[in-house]
Amino acid sequence: MLQILHGVNVNWMARRHIAFIVSGVCVAIAIASLILHGGPRYGVDFTGGSLIEILVTPPVHVDAVRSAVDRAGLAGSEIQELSRPGQFLIRAEIKAGRASPSDAIANAVQAGNAGRKVEVLRVESVGPRVGNELRGAAIKAIFFALGLILIYVGIRYDWRYSVGAVAALFHDVFITLGALSITNKEITLTVVAALLTIAGYSINDTIVVFDRIRERSKTLRREPPEKVMNVAINETLSRTVITSFTVFLTVVALFTLGGEVIHDFSFAMLVGVVFGTYSSVYVASGLALEVQLWLERAGGGGAKK
Repeated sequence: MLQILHGVNVNWMARRHIAFIVSGVCVAIAIASLILHGGPRYGVDFTGGSLIEILVTPPVHVDAVRSAVDRAGLAGSEIQELSRPGQFLIRAEIKAGRASPSDAIANAVQAGNAGRKVEVLRVESVGPRVGNELRGAAIKAIFFALGLILIYVGIRYDWRYSVGAVAALFHDVFITLGALSITNKEITLTVVAALLTIAGYSINDTIVVFDRIRERSKTLRREPPEKVMNVAINETLSRTVITSFTVFLTVVALFTLGGEVIHDFSFAMLVGVVFGTYSSVYVASGLALEVQLWLERAGGGGAKK
């Protein structure tokens, strides 16, 4: 395997309490943002309604579009101006017995802005009942995945490892959710897919570190647990850096060049990759070490041999 870091001897575990404080602050900020925003900002996928993307050429001001939407009988709709001049994203409520309002919006914008061309680029519509069902299914999917990971790590390693691994997963997913809340981005099915992808990426990185910790626990059984974990983390550091940097570059490309459709997905992945790499070292391994030290102090023994 390609090695870019040789002879690294960093005492990672000596800084674990600082890392715990940093993680605690990040989680607290995420909680505060979610409280201030009244919870996650669910998209049309989960709340029901229509998502209409239009392009007006030559471009007009967002106030002109808002006035046209109000005239179409859709007052209160959310209008977002995208990066391309004249491109707008409109979220409108679907009223009972009424079809998607995309044509009404396009006609109203056209009528209020003579000499301009209005093109409907995208329309997504979901009923309120379907939206509620999708939201429940998405929440169940996330917790189901985390529960299965907890069982898998507990069987493959030791219960103290599973505590650290699942805590790291909740840490990564929750901080990513907080970042989405802080930036006022919507939680859509695509973003849920990103959260599940982050969980998979994070546990994969964590398991690589745990495998090496288990190996070194046998060869360095006379050494203190802190040293064993530091040796294991340093030995897998090259792999961690190469993998994380490669994924990071790919996600940056998606974020900058992928367009508006996958913008929120790639943003969530960016946050998740950074915190997933960090949590594999400090949160998962650090908590596993804390549990082992607590067991030794309590006379309960250490890990499985």
